[in-house]
Amino acid sequence: MRRSIAFARSWAIACVLAGLVPAVAFASGGGEGGLISLDKSLIIQAVNFLILLILLTKLLYKPLLAKMDERTQAIQKSLDEAQAARAEARKERDEFAAKIQAAHAEAQGIRATALKDAADEQRRLVDAARAEAARLVASARQEMDQDVRRARQELRQEVADLAIAVSERLIKKSLNDADHRRVVDDALARMGQKN
Repeated sequence: MRRSIAFARSWAIACVLAGLVPAVAFASGGGEGGLISLDKSLIIQAVNFLILLILLTKLLYKPLLAKMDERTQAIQKSLDEAQAARAEARKERDEFAAKIQAAHAEAQGIRATALKDAADEQRRLVDAARAEAARLVASARQEMDQDVRRARQELRQEVADLAIAVSERLIKKSLNDADHRRVVDDALARMGQKN
């Protein structure tokens, strides 16, 4: 655009100079002693110059201006496209950043859920292990109680049998004090061996 203005200014100056040359020639005396002689050839040259100027304007200046305008429009179009591409890139970058942030938030949510699930599973397993241990302890205690009761029952039965056997012996023969003591000691020794 600046080139076209400078070019138009140059053409205007050339036109003014072309118009001033005859005036200078006329001001210098108009006769044969001036810088430029004012005669028909000068008018013809001025007319030729104007024709040349018109032809140059039509053949060179206007196409050149059109080409420069076209080039300016192409550059402006390129600038607009570059700005649009930059805006699109900025938009895509913002969208990508938003997607990354959303993915990060989703990953944090999944991680928190997984940690909570793991803690719940660990708590469930610990509770189940405790319940199983309590069940085993209760079962062992029950078996021990049954064994103790069974042993006591067997002991009572054996004591009863032993007492019956001792009574039968005492009844069958008369015993003195030493015999009584020996029999009782034997019974106590048998009871001690079985316990």
